[in-house]
Amino acid sequence: MEVAAGLVVGLLGSLHCVGMCGPLALALPVPRGSIAAFYTGRILYNAGRMVTYVLLGLLAGSVGRFIVLTGWQQGLSLAAGVILLLSVLLPSVSVHLSSRFSFPGRLTGRVQQALSLLFRRRSVPVLFLVGVLNGLLPCGFVYVGLTAAATTGGILPAALFMAGFGLGTVPVMFGVSLAGRHIGPALRKRLSALTPALTVVVAVIIIMRGMNLGIPYISPSLPGEAASASTPCCH
Repeated sequence: MEVAAGLVVGLLGSLHCVGMCGPLALALPVPRGSIAAFYTGRILYNAGRMVTYVLLGLLAGSVGRFIVLTGWQQGLSLAAGVILLLSVLLPSVSVHLSSRFSFPGRLTGRVQQALSLLFRRRSVPVLFLVGVLNGLLPCGFVYVGLTAAATTGGILPAALFMAGFGLGTVPVMFGVSLAGRHIGPALRKRLSALTPALTVVVAVIIIMRGMNLGIPYISPSLPGEAASASTPCCH
């Protein structure tokens, strides 16, 4: 279920990827060798991105698991959904908060420096490392995916969700790396404009999940709530 949910979010989010990561995919170095090396390099690039997403999913799942153990899973889902909605409705607030933290900026700078060095090397294995580092670059929709992954309540479910998320972005990103030169800046900008709408959809789903409505797949009963409901009380 987690993989399928992540896959859907990734497929929707891949439209955003065309606008944000499309230029990087277009600029991928061309490995020396045959056509097979060219395609293999593009596949390894996407595999590298997926590895990073899964590792980030493990981290998000660790946070989510801790919150489940404290009995705050429902609160996490509601809070995460509300934060995502506010990031769309009040973008200036999210920009202000981002500017208050310097570590992400330093990390991004180092990742960009490493990518610059890797782009000078035209070999197939290098493209895997490019994909790994690409997954660390700031991306609003990856943050949306990680927020959703954290609400799964477990380390493995969160990793599976992000594996599905990464897999969902592969078709579009692989296509962009092959024929993206036909996708102009104007189209990429229009596709990026879909991000707020997609974020709202994911936020509403996360909020519904936290509401514990007992609706399969959309708002299932949370484990903690189900357990408390089935445990008899002694007086």
